[in-house]
Amino acid sequence: MEGLFISSGNQQQEKTDPAWWFIFRDRKMLVTIDGDKATVPLLHGEWNHDLPLVRKHYIGTLDGTDCYAAEVTKETPPPEGMVFHGLWGLFGCMADEFHRTALRAMHIIDWDRTDQYCSRCGTKNELKIGERAKICPACNALSFPRISPAVIVLVERGRRVLLARASRFMRNWYSVLAGFVEPGETLEDVVRREVKEETGIDVKDIRYFGSQPWPFPDSLMVAFTAKHAGGEIQVDGTEIVEAQWFEYDRLPDIPGKISIARALIDWFVEKHTKRRS
Repeated sequence: MEGLFISSGNQQQEKTDPAWWFIFRDRKMLVTIDGDKATVPLLHGEWNHDLPLVRKHYIGTLDGTDCYAAEVTKETPPPEGMVFHGLWGLFGCMADEFHRTALRAMHIIDWDRTDQYCSRCGTKNELKIGERAKICPACNALSFPRISPAVIVLVERGRRVLLARASRFMRNWYSVLAGFVEPGETLEDVVRREVKEETGIDVKDIRYFGSQPWPFPDSLMVAFTAKHAGGEIQVDGTEIVEAQWFEYDRLPDIPGKISIARALIDWFVEKHTKRRS
């Protein structure tokens, strides 16, 4: 299957040559850019450029070719002809399977950087051989890459969709609602709570749509659709500064196609466009 990634934390297994290297500096990845196309380094043997690696992880294979995630210091300049570029802006500039692998690589590097010490006794952790985990040499406590589940939901009301503008948005765009899962909640509980808290709306007919890893820094976005069950829009003015019902063919500025938020909105627009035609 083209684009098949097989995850592995086994640093000891026999490696293929050459290998893909996903190398990060301050959450930006090293790439070569040619026009509107970006590629990651494909190297024979170990990393041999004049870049001192702060950390390195074998992460698995992509179509049978080994992949590494690595990090350099913030002061490290890129090799000649290459640049460090944010993953957000690389979407659409490389094959989807490479962008997905890059997101995975960044998540692993972030985890390795932040999970340095045992949360139980404070001893410096060590990598666990053969598994994507760390182990404390003093008390044997295991720690794994953190994954923070969050829901994201599109609420529809006939031909209209509920979109909101959050205070954290750097641009004047609107998106669907989202929020993190709290202890003891089901995903459906979170959908109801977040929509109610952020907009005052009650929902029904909650249905699973899809999911997307979102390593900014460590989320797993679980997407749903739902229908309006009652209530009128009331925002708190702090987290959500504005929310409105928008006709499917009269939408405001919305997120780019990299996100599952956009996939939800595109699904809604396509559904009503087909009904009209």
